[in-house]
Amino acid sequence: MPQEANLILFLTASLVVIVAPGPDNILVLTRGVTLGRRAALVSAAGASVGLVTHSLFAAAGLSVLLARSAVAFSVVKYAGAAYLIYLGIRTLLDRESFVLPRGSSYLGLRSVFVQAVASNVLNPKIAVFFLAYLPQFADPAAGGTAPRLLALGLTFALLTWVIFSGIALFSGTLGVWLRTRPRLASSLSWLTGSVLVSLGLRLAFSERR
Repeated sequence: MPQEANLILFLTASLVVIVAPGPDNILVLTRGVTLGRRAALVSAAGASVGLVTHSLFAAAGLSVLLARSAVAFSVVKYAGAAYLIYLGIRTLLDRESFVLPRGSSYLGLRSVFVQAVASNVLNPKIAVFFLAYLPQFADPAAGGTAPRLLALGLTFALLTWVIFSGIALFSGTLGVWLRTRPRLASSLSWLTGSVLVSLGLRLAFSERR
């Protein structure tokens, strides 16, 4: 397949994958609704940085290790699941932070960023996805497989950042509207906590394919 057609196919498929509901865009959406636009944008950036990390892993061959080693896959999977459940439980126990009009301080934004990066990096299914997805668009016969994989992964991360930023802007606007209704805003802690715990449980009980 010509390089131009291959790139168009990659971009089209990537857009479909990124837009489909998943743990990362759900996290960005809930951050925006509960903490505001800035926190959602920071979360979007954190998720994209996590994808950059997976791109480096894919290029270096770590994704192959996670795909072939049941032990390595399980260790990273359960660490990621435990982290998501921990975040969910903290959210459920700390409902007051969701009704503060300025809940995203500098430290808060830093925490949001770190959490977004960690929840992405500690999800081995993303590494396995990159292993299965990226090589389809990197022809080994053309040489330079590792640089090509890295370039594709970084492109995927950039697309993710653009789309997630759009989600962040929408969710932030929704959050401003919701924060004028304290009772509804308070109940969002239960929604966010439940989402995070559910994502952690889904990751913990997912099967290695």
